[in-house]
Amino acid sequence: MTRSAFWTTGATALLIGVAVGALVAQQPAGPTGPQPYFVGNRLGLPINPAPDGAFTPMSNNVKVFGAIYSAESCSYDATRNVIVVPNRGVGQNVQANNAWVSFINHDGSVHTARWIGIQNPGDQRSNSTPPLVLNEPFGSDIANGILYLADRDGGTGPNDPAVSVVRRFNMKTGAPAGETRVDKSTGFNDLEATDDGTVYATQTGVGGQNPDATTWQVWKITPDGNASIFIQGAPLRQPNGIAFDEKGNIVVVNIGNNEVLTFGQDGKLLKTETAVQAGNDGLVIMKDGTKYVSSVTLGGVSRIRPGRPAELIAQNIPNPASMCYDAGANQLVIPMNANNGMAFIRLR
Repeated sequence: MTRSAFWTTGATALLIGVAVGALVAQQPAGPTGPQPYFVGNRLGLPINPAPDGAFTPMSNNVKVFGAIYSAESCSYDATRNVIVVPNRGVGQNVQANNAWVSFINHDGSVHTARWIGIQNPGDQRSNSTPPLVLNEPFGSDIANGILYLADRDGGTGPNDPAVSVVRRFNMKTGAPAGETRVDKSTGFNDLEATDDGTVYATQTGVGGQNPDATTWQVWKITPDGNASIFIQGAPLRQPNGIAFDEKGNIVVVNIGNNEVLTFGQDGKLLKTETAVQAGNDGLVIMKDGTKYVSSVTLGGVSRIRPGRPAELIAQNIPNPASMCYDAGANQLVIPMNANNGMAFIRLR
């Protein structure tokens, strides 16, 4: 590209950006009163679904990267063959109910920039039928056609404490499918759901110079909404990632040390393994029992194969959070929190 061509292209891009910004600023207010709930189209036009269903996809010689903002977790949607990423957006103290869910392709390109959460925060979301609330989702899981998100209400200021809420969405339509508010929990980090709708969720709690073991918790929420503490205190040490093994046991990783803990369905500790690094966040368990553990503080991914010592398979990733397994491409996908990106590790 010549220098003159570069500047022409740059000027054109700038003009387009300004024009789009002006159009957004000049758009009339949306309709008032209840409106049908909808989700965003995949990349193409129009962005929002048209009344007559008309849609033209983006040409296949274009790839778009991005659509990720402060993502903490991901899940694999085998039906669509995409990676489902909840984006936390800005904090509750800045703006409530501004999170959204993106679909990402195997190569990291964008499939759907905003699927759930295409509506603007405020009246557009509250007037949807049903209303959309998605504040600051951390952990996520897909089970039996439902997307489960570890969301929170509150946290808008010092006099508005955060409260854990498990929000559910229909994976076929994207519509809200219920929620369970757990007033006695200050914020779930990760969660895992069974096919019958039972949810296990971690509350990381207080560490640092003045740790409080009573805040290190794993909760169990039954399909009828009954929430209770399943495990509390040691051997938990600021629990974070959670997953089921091939036998249905509950496996938890700690941020406060390098332990990987396997509990039976009765809550009893069955096994303790160790990752190479401490500060762990993400956990993926394969059908053969191999565990992959990501350290959000030290940047490595440990592999723990049955009967073998843990080994690092990746290092120095900035803030690798709650990863997921992309079965369609046999790879680990790792959101990178405030780095607003995703790391991909192909498995052999």
